Amino acid sequence: MSAGSRSSFRLVFPKRDHKMVFAIALPMIISNIAAPMLGLVDTAIIGHLPDAIYLSAVALGAMVLSFIYLLAVFLRMSTTAVIAHAYGAENITEQQQHFIHGVVFAVVIGIAIILVSPLFAPLLSSILAIDGELLQLTNTYIQIRVWAAPAALINLVVLGVLLGRQQARAAMMLVIFTNAVNVIADVILIIGLGMNVAGAAWASFGAEWSTAIIGLLIVSKALRLTRFPMPQWQNMRALLNMNRDIFIRSLALQLCIAMMTGYASYYGAPVVAANAVLMQFLVLISLGLDGIAYSVEALIGQAKGQKNSERIRRWYQLGLLWSILFATVYAAIFWLFGHTIVRLITNIPEVINTASIYLPWLIILPLIAHWSYFFDGVFIGLGASKAMRNTMLIAAFGIFFPVWAITNFIPAFATLGNHSLWLALCCFMAARGLGQWLWLRKSSYMQAQL
Repeated sequence: MSAGSRSSFRLVFPKRDHKMVFAIALPMIISNIAAPMLGLVDTAIIGHLPDAIYLSAVALGAMVLSFIYLLAVFLRMSTTAVIAHAYGAENITEQQQHFIHGVVFAVVIGIAIILVSPLFAPLLSSILAIDGELLQLTNTYIQIRVWAAPAALINLVVLGVLLGRQQARAAMMLVIFTNAVNVIADVILIIGLGMNVAGAAWASFGAEWSTAIIGLLIVSKALRLTRFPMPQWQNMRALLNMNRDIFIRSLALQLCIAMMTGYASYYGAPVVAANAVLMQFLVLISLGLDGIAYSVEALIGQAKGQKNSERIRRWYQLGLLWSILFATVYAAIFWLFGHTIVRLITNIPEVINTASIYLPWLIILPLIAHWSYFFDGVFIGLGASKAMRNTMLIAAFGIFFPVWAITNFIPAFATLGNHSLWLALCCFMAARGLGQWLWLRKSSYMQAQL
């Protein structure tokens, strides 16, 4: 293939290629929509108890555990990468080994979370200054639900295997099953048995463990796993390195996102509320862009396992095409209906007016952010975890925090106020995408593909 043909970007692809992308993307988009929708039912059930303290306790406890599980998303990402490579190479033995390694990591980390869980409530109390009955109820929720930590992490591994093998429909059904069991158990335990906070915790406990058991059975059947193979420590060390890189990457990302709410408190309660409302636009963005990224992970990972440079290039270009289209649609929707979306989220006039001031940032954000969503999928598909880590650290500590500091502490820019946070976020997203693109262009491996 000539250099000129490698550099060209195709706009027309066979219909079967589009079908392959959406065979993975669509079920994952539905999963992303189903989880919060069913979560609303969960919140509504506990929220109809006579005392608001129960809802507050469940929200705080769920926030702590969700944050920990979010940092553990490296289990899903790394598993998707190595399984996709082995799936492309049609090596079922390697797939079995990678699955076992992922489960071992999930169980070990889950047990570690259980062991340190007594520290969660005191830490939460010191950070948020909560005490008394609210702290006690929050700790009750955490200490019950934390025993499902190994199951929650096993579910991440199972999801990684299913995505790596392009079994997105099974992954979708598991996500829906988890939330459906949680809602049904909430109705029985909270409304039927009056167990309030403990009932909500046991409902989540049951949902996570039942999903883990079913997920393990589905994957074991798909991988034709009839016995528990011994872990290969050399391969586990390589997976450990990949998990470490993605964990550092995720931690840096969460620090930047947390700043959008945390530092906004210095600008007053209406700004904090407005930023919280506008950050929901990022949730909407991720519904579609994550689906495309999942497809790119699996398809490029499979192509790498096949050592097929032409297919890597094809999935790269097709994935980028759909990422750009989704971003454009999001920008248009936010431009035309952004104010309506804000009013659907909140009916507080002061918050609506404040959010409207910063809404233009959300209109341009999809066009900037989609590059990093897309390139994350490419990097996971290639197994380039170290590059993911390095480009994220550069974007976070070389762009986000310096831009935030300059616009807050240098007098000439200090009048920007909350605009400085949104400017820093947009610069951060742009830097992530640019850094990842530059790495791909300079990578000796990718120079042969793009």
